[in-house]
Amino acid sequence: MPYLLLVIILLLALYAPQFWARYTFKRYAGQRKDIPGSGGELARHLLDRFEMKHIKLERGNPGEDHYDPASKTVRLSPDNFDRHSLTAIAVAAHEVGHAIQDHKNETLLQLRGRLLDIAMRFQKLGSLAVLLMPLLALLSRSPVLGGLLLLLGIASMLMTTLVHLITLPVELDASFGKALPILQQGEYVAEKDERAIRRILKAAAWTYVAASLANLLNVWRWLRAFRR
Repeated sequence: MPYLLLVIILLLALYAPQFWARYTFKRYAGQRKDIPGSGGELARHLLDRFEMKHIKLERGNPGEDHYDPASKTVRLSPDNFDRHSLTAIAVAAHEVGHAIQDHKNETLLQLRGRLLDIAMRFQKLGSLAVLLMPLLALLSRSPVLGGLLLLLGIASMLMTTLVHLITLPVELDASFGKALPILQQGEYVAEKDERAIRRILKAAAWTYVAASLANLLNVWRWLRAFRR
């Protein structure tokens, strides 16, 4: 019974942030006639207003909302690009917030870029280890080699989560240091909606961390595979 309770608590800790973020986005995603522009229109307006006309704006895939500093592109999911909703407005402002960080060459964003590059390399090594572990374990019959591959795979997953936790201040700044003041001072949202906007911006800041925490469940799959 204590073991089952521990598993339930662990699953809640890993998945609850992700479900909360999705719920928050969906809760405020309804069309609003009193919102004059879509998320895409607001993003383009803000990019031009802050003298970032060189930054591109694209309609991304469903669930794809991010700023790509390599290609200087803000990508919004179809719903957030086209809809006149609080979620669309807040997410658009959040991603423009990242563009502003990049435009100002802010240190934290540059640090996140370097750390994410390291995390991506770890992920590739971890994926390679997944493919090689059964074969090498069969050929060598060495528990030491299998253990090293297991550690490499776990490290690749932990590294990604660690990077997102370290760079959480970048996300919080994009939401509350950039997006919220812009929306308030520019009167892009009504005062009655500010509480909802804060919730959406908080969810946007935690999105990557929430996804990374959920991916930690793969550690359990690695351990089960190794025990076999």
